[in-house]
Amino acid sequence: MDLSHLVAVGLFPAKRQPLSSADLDYFRQHGIDEVLADLVSQLAKQKPADPFGHIADAASKLRKNQGPPAAASKAAASKPAEKPKAEPQVAKAKAPAASTPAAAAPVLSGEQKAQIDAVGEELRALKTKLKSEGLAGKDINGKPEVQALVAKLTQLKEGGDAAPAAKAKAAPAPKEKAKAKAQAKQVATKEDVAAKQQAKGGGLVVKKADSVPDWYAEVIGKGQLIEKYPVKGCFILRPWAYKLWEQIQGWLDSQIKVLGVENCYFPMFIPKCYMEKESDHLDDFAPELAMVTKFGNEEIDEPVAIRPTSETAMYAAYSDWVQSHRDLPLKLNQWCSVVRWEVKQTTPFLRTREFLWQEGHTAFAEKAQAEEEVLQILELYARVYEELLAIPVVRGRKTKAETFPGADYTTTVEAFIPATGRAIQGATSHHLGQNFSKMFGIHFQDPKDPTGTAFEHAYQNSWGLTQRTIGVMVMVHGDDKGLVLPPNVAGYQVVIVPLGIKANSTEEDKKTLAEVSQLYATRLAAAGVRVHLDADNTYSPGWKFNHWEMKGVPLRIELGPLDIKKGEFVMAKRNVLDQKAGKVVGKHDSLESDVKRTLDEIHNELYSKALSERDSRLASINEWKDFSPNLNAGKLVLVPFCGEKDCEEKIKEKSKEEAQEVEVAGGLKMGAKSLCVPIEDSASALCQSRIPVQCRQGQSVFQPEWTTCLGPSQLSNASAGFAWLWI
Repeated sequence: MDLSHLVAVGLFPAKRQPLSSADLDYFRQHGIDEVLADLVSQLAKQKPADPFGHIADAASKLRKNQGPPAAASKAAASKPAEKPKAEPQVAKAKAPAASTPAAAAPVLSGEQKAQIDAVGEELRALKTKLKSEGLAGKDINGKPEVQALVAKLTQLKEGGDAAPAAKAKAAPAPKEKAKAKAQAKQVATKEDVAAKQQAKGGGLVVKKADSVPDWYAEVIGKGQLIEKYPVKGCFILRPWAYKLWEQIQGWLDSQIKVLGVENCYFPMFIPKCYMEKESDHLDDFAPELAMVTKFGNEEIDEPVAIRPTSETAMYAAYSDWVQSHRDLPLKLNQWCSVVRWEVKQTTPFLRTREFLWQEGHTAFAEKAQAEEEVLQILELYARVYEELLAIPVVRGRKTKAETFPGADYTTTVEAFIPATGRAIQGATSHHLGQNFSKMFGIHFQDPKDPTGTAFEHAYQNSWGLTQRTIGVMVMVHGDDKGLVLPPNVAGYQVVIVPLGIKANSTEEDKKTLAEVSQLYATRLAAAGVRVHLDADNTYSPGWKFNHWEMKGVPLRIELGPLDIKKGEFVMAKRNVLDQKAGKVVGKHDSLESDVKRTLDEIHNELYSKALSERDSRLASINEWKDFSPNLNAGKLVLVPFCGEKDCEEKIKEKSKEEAQEVEVAGGLKMGAKSLCVPIEDSASALCQSRIPVQCRQGQSVFQPEWTTCLGPSQLSNASAGFAWLWI
């Protein structure tokens, strides 16, 4: 295969200028036809994850090995391709005069060109033969017969009749060669290294510690979670991402059904008149509300909103369905997408204009029943993070300023991302009280009234968890090799990679390895492990290692003929960066138990690491002077706080002012924001032991400075007066 063949098969699309015979001659003179042929062969054989990176790496090697290109090549590269002149001789006459042999290509006779073609063809045939014998790369190029043909080809291309002595004189001295080699090594950039890694199937250009946003964008793209979409703020969830969502969805769906919740579906279009029934609700969503006002070229009589949440859509139906206390409790949930037209910068999974979620909407006859469910759901959300995603969360109640519009109060689980020093809301469970039931007329005849004329309004809850879970997981666990998936949520928990087959391996070894690999996959699947056997011989084991590490598969099983003879296999844990430290040996006879035990270890190690990082970044303070410095250091702070909206706004403004005064990386640019009042025993104990007087009185740490900070907080009981605050 040469350049002519590549042209014939359409490597150069029709929209580009076709190559003339003069062009082909020029490429042959410089050996470019051979380079392209080898490069295409490598691409076809290796199928690198990043073909452009592979080509860039090859070009980099070519520059280092062959030195700077000819002046004519530089000139051609510096401007757009032009249609070849009608007469090649004229074009050559216009070329700048060459001052050195390296500046311009020698003019070759027809006989010399024929000799170059013949030697080139012989060299390609020899390389093809060596490749068929299982050799590749350096092994082929190091063969004496290959080097002899390369030398002969070089001699012909440089003029053919030049004396060996003259070539020796033109060649640089050994010391100069060594110096040039050292300089080339120093010039190698991070992009070159990354290109090599990507050509093998993996590797990230951006390090997590250097730029979290750029790293995050790269890892979710190369990890095959996300694909871009033409509508700004909307993204395609690829199958690898949807597998994660299915695990979350399946687990949570089974748990809420134990509580008596049933699934349903309501239309995504909500009449504006429904939205307007709850003014606070409408005001809060108005900036992000997407409205449909036309169909075709005609105006719609009454514009409809595209679902931002479904309280107003569902509760009109609830008012018809609930007539008696016997119709309660009513517990419905729907898995769907919602649209909130974000005007801020969007980030896949974390903040998008359309996203997947579940939303539960329940109604009860008694307030106590409703409030009990609020905490039951909150605990399920906490378990999603802790048991599936291996991420510790804080359970708490939102401050008044952060309460869901129209709700009596909001409970939340909050996660911490060490790489950014910021917390993020994980999921919320709201107690709506009777606010919406009064608006929509969801009432029933009071069974306690003997006259039968009294009616009581239902007590309601709403609760939701979104695809943000996936983004938080990536942020917390991902590393410089790519995704790191916790075993309980991974689409594939285990990937089996057969290896150890060589050119001299027997057919019996190959057959045995294939059979045992399939047996392992079958046994693990029967034991309930989500397993994938990567038996594609198109890729090398090293390429597969990088590929599955990038995608974050928790556990890799490496199995070769020698392992089979010993009755064992090697397991590589994705969460351990040190390859040697992450290797665990398992036994054939205890395959299932060894794998399950190792998967549990991976989950526990991920959780423990995340918990340790979070707790090390927690500060308990009782003086304002310590507030901003701790937040600027990327910490969560626990403070005595009254919970009043006015006070919270002043905290935000004050911290914003201080961020302007002191230039600190990650400072409080937008002001501090409250997370929640923790409802956990640990926060309660800390409250009582560290600052008991302020805690019991529900005062704020800012009370001496801002006298408008009023009275005791009504937000919680055991840990009254505390709020987590973040940037």
